[in-house]
Amino acid sequence: MGSLEESEAQSLRRNDAGAPLIKRGSLSRYSELSHLRNSDEKLHLKLVYRLSRFLWCGKIDYGQLICIILAFLFVVALFQSFLPGSIGLERPRIHMGFDHRELPWEFQYLKEMEGLNFGEGVKFVPLKVLQKFTKEENDANMSVDSMRPRIRTPIRRPQLAMVFGDPLMDATQLMMISITLSLYSMGYAIQVYFLEDGHIHAAWKNMGLNVTILQTSSESRVVVDWLNFDGVLVNTIESKDVLSCLMQEPFKSVPVIWTIQERALAIRLSEYTSNGHMKLFNDWKQAFERATVVVFSDYDLPMMYSPLDSGNYFVIPGSPLEPWEAYKFMALCKGHDLRAKMGYRPEDVVIAVVGSPFHYNGSWLEHALVMQAIAPLLSDFNNDATSGSHLKVSIICRNSTSTYDVALQAIALRFGYHQDNVQRISSDGDVTSFLDIADIVIYGSFHEEQSFPAILIRAMSLGKPIIAPNISVIRKRVENRVNGFLFPKENIRVITQILRQALSNGKLSPLAKNVGSIGKGNARNLMASDAVKGYADLLQNVLKLSSEVMLPKTISEIPQNLEEWQWNLVEDMESLIYWNKSTNGSDFLYHIEELYYRDVVEGSNNTSKVIDQVFSLTDWEEEKSIEMVNAKRRREEEQLKDRTDQTRGTWEEVYRSAKRADRTKNELHERDDRELERTGQLLCIYEPYYGEGTWPFLHNKSLYRGIGLSTKGRRPGADDIDAPSRLPILSSPYYRDVLREYGAFFAIANRIDRIHKNPWIGFQSWRLTVRKSSLSAIAEGALVGAIEAHRYGDALFFWARMDEDPRNPLQLDFWSFCDSINAGNCRFAFKEAFRRIYGLQEDWNSLPPMPADGYSWSVMHSWALPTRSFLELVMFSRMFVDALDARLYDQHRRTGECYLSLSKDRHCYSRVMELLVNVWAYHSARRIVYISPQTGAMHEHHRLKGRRGGHMWVKWFSYPLLKSMDEDLAEESDFDNQLDRRWLWPQTGEVYWQGVYERERNHRQKEKAERKRRSKDKQRRIRGRTHQRTLGKYIKPPPEDRDFLMANATLVASG
Repeated sequence: MGSLEESEAQSLRRNDAGAPLIKRGSLSRYSELSHLRNSDEKLHLKLVYRLSRFLWCGKIDYGQLICIILAFLFVVALFQSFLPGSIGLERPRIHMGFDHRELPWEFQYLKEMEGLNFGEGVKFVPLKVLQKFTKEENDANMSVDSMRPRIRTPIRRPQLAMVFGDPLMDATQLMMISITLSLYSMGYAIQVYFLEDGHIHAAWKNMGLNVTILQTSSESRVVVDWLNFDGVLVNTIESKDVLSCLMQEPFKSVPVIWTIQERALAIRLSEYTSNGHMKLFNDWKQAFERATVVVFSDYDLPMMYSPLDSGNYFVIPGSPLEPWEAYKFMALCKGHDLRAKMGYRPEDVVIAVVGSPFHYNGSWLEHALVMQAIAPLLSDFNNDATSGSHLKVSIICRNSTSTYDVALQAIALRFGYHQDNVQRISSDGDVTSFLDIADIVIYGSFHEEQSFPAILIRAMSLGKPIIAPNISVIRKRVENRVNGFLFPKENIRVITQILRQALSNGKLSPLAKNVGSIGKGNARNLMASDAVKGYADLLQNVLKLSSEVMLPKTISEIPQNLEEWQWNLVEDMESLIYWNKSTNGSDFLYHIEELYYRDVVEGSNNTSKVIDQVFSLTDWEEEKSIEMVNAKRRREEEQLKDRTDQTRGTWEEVYRSAKRADRTKNELHERDDRELERTGQLLCIYEPYYGEGTWPFLHNKSLYRGIGLSTKGRRPGADDIDAPSRLPILSSPYYRDVLREYGAFFAIANRIDRIHKNPWIGFQSWRLTVRKSSLSAIAEGALVGAIEAHRYGDALFFWARMDEDPRNPLQLDFWSFCDSINAGNCRFAFKEAFRRIYGLQEDWNSLPPMPADGYSWSVMHSWALPTRSFLELVMFSRMFVDALDARLYDQHRRTGECYLSLSKDRHCYSRVMELLVNVWAYHSARRIVYISPQTGAMHEHHRLKGRRGGHMWVKWFSYPLLKSMDEDLAEESDFDNQLDRRWLWPQTGEVYWQGVYERERNHRQKEKAERKRRSKDKQRRIRGRTHQRTLGKYIKPPPEDRDFLMANATLVASG
């Protein structure tokens, strides 16, 4: 099941409110339970024996009847604990430090136990997430030792996106604002997105952050280029639409951290499955699976969301939710007498007993022990007649059964409580109201917690003195007699002593008031530091920063004042409480469910009603008879067709005729207006894309045409090119990811005359549309005008500059920038490729010069050039890619590691290929012209006059040399095509040389001679046939007889 084992999933039960009820058992993952099995079985037998003796007593009074009921419930609970399928538990042995002789006689059997198996700890461990982090760290260490050294060139800050659905101020907003300030101080650059407009935007803008309201297209897609970010932090379930966008390519690889604090969805999951609404359930499951890590702020939330767990759950304890709810409650209830409304007098002393959020079978015993510790105070209140106060004990728990109430009252009566002194409060009700009227709060759960109990934080935020066991997580943040009272869990008598110190004359003592006041101040930022550091540590494990990104500061460098919740942003609490009426996501879930019912349930009913209304019974019968007649006619035609002689010819002729029909069908398809306009244009700009996530960024003009790198992700109804059908190697996910845009280049260049008939060709990245750097209408007209006027001749026009690229804020020169985005190994990769292409010696250590003359270079594959020059570029690029692939394929395909990246990267050398067009254009003596994408102004860069004097390697990039090398490779491929070896070059385009032409010519001549021979054979067979001799000779009648016969024929016809 992921981070929770399958056995744990079966052990989670829920009550009507959706709270997890834990079923205890002896089958556990933890080794410390293995030695308890035999002793527990012996104990079980002893208890059964004692109960059997007890039940055989002759006379049963009322007290004995109550004891029988309690004993029976205990046996049932003990039997349940031995059922299989229990969650992994840590079960500490707790030896109680009191005299068993002081217990009522019904509990005397407890003295024979060495320890009590109650208060068992539920422990959530994100096994799969931790294993993933450990494996990635080990792989990174191994790659450092086994690969070429890789260098980080920190020139830009890591980019994060924070996404929120609800624009109202709540505890989640406060938490994320505080965490964002800490991350910003560590060096992260943060962009904030909201799905709606609201008041909270001002708080984010005051922090100096950019806030954007996400715009959605007609198909409800979020129009954002998520590839610009190193990670995305999504908050609340209301941001599910963003997860839907991130499920699509090419955004699936972006790390996503989804923070969830709402419980409403967890409660509804069981309703979805029980009512058969699996589409809703599966939609949420897909969203949870898309997140790299799903973060919860409390350890009970992963249990509640266990049906959606795919192994990516993680808990970072700490949230301002409890103090937020406490402050909100106090602001709303200011001036209200809650004690009177709840039936308490002002002089009553109310003690609240709280516990773990989980319900387990041993909780009643813990409550009994706490009640025993409080019982001695009853005599103190009875003896103090002057104060007039009464002691009231209320137990807050999740067990809402009537049996538990009976057992609780029986225990209370046995300890000397009156019937009106003890009551049970359901934790599903208004717990905050009861905590507010309580004088003292006792935490009555003795098992080890993984985080500080949330209900204690709320009680402390209300200013209540707390009494809690000295378990590690509580002892870490509560100092005895300073901000709370601690008692050893082995000695319950200490609770009595603490209560006598906290109460004086029926009221809280000054010590207790001081403890409550200090605790209220501490609860304001309790565990804030843990949450801030937890998110910082998680980001360091999840994000895989590229080589040009600077590393963030360490956690220890976070300023201390930022390790607190930023309450200064929400000081006016009374005005904020009316902004946010619902903070649990229920309204959003209602909206989602309403859409589901409308589309699925009502839609199907309306469709059937419309069909029944349009077509009557007679219409259906008539349609049925017509179908029967047509089927009979088709069957007769098929039978007649089989009886006639048909010339089928040879298999080759049938194959050629079928292919000819397919071509004719494709040529006769109905062309849209853009395709017809594109036919007579000088320029066609192609936009390579991969996945549905890029569709909103593609153009729909006749000047542009899309080319899909995957058949599944093509736009429906658009005149886009299917790259895998033109270049089969793109069907391989490995080469599709490695080649990226160059895969589109190779697909178009492969038999280019079949799809591209324009004299000029261009390419533009869809990512420029997001940056608003794509060609405007003015720039498009200027570019076409320059081409028509032949202003620059055979030139390379580009409109995405390297010095304006977000990856190059320092405006590095060409080779430095290339090294920065390729782990410092760009120069090495070029040298290795040149050695292999040109057959150079191993000691060759030169690179083609790319001068820093104040001009810029092209990036993002956005340029245009003549079609003939494009084919020359592709010719050189195929050889360059083949040289890189021969060097990197084995290790990259096996381990995912590449010396051009600091971490596992499926794109590997694609960033080197991004800059290759500049090297080819500069050294092949092409003019390089920059065109402004906004204004269309043109300026020539790296003028030809400045390149003279040995700056260009013209001979290395001359067309005759490249053509001869291409033919040599084609000849080698032609002779070695029978060998079983992996070679990329023949799979990236056409394989053609003079020998292929001669072989095709010889093949055509052989076919022609074969056809001629077959024709002669056919003529010879016809002449050599044995002809049947004529049966008689026809004699032409004389003219007079001919007229007579014609007259008779006329009479017959008229008759």
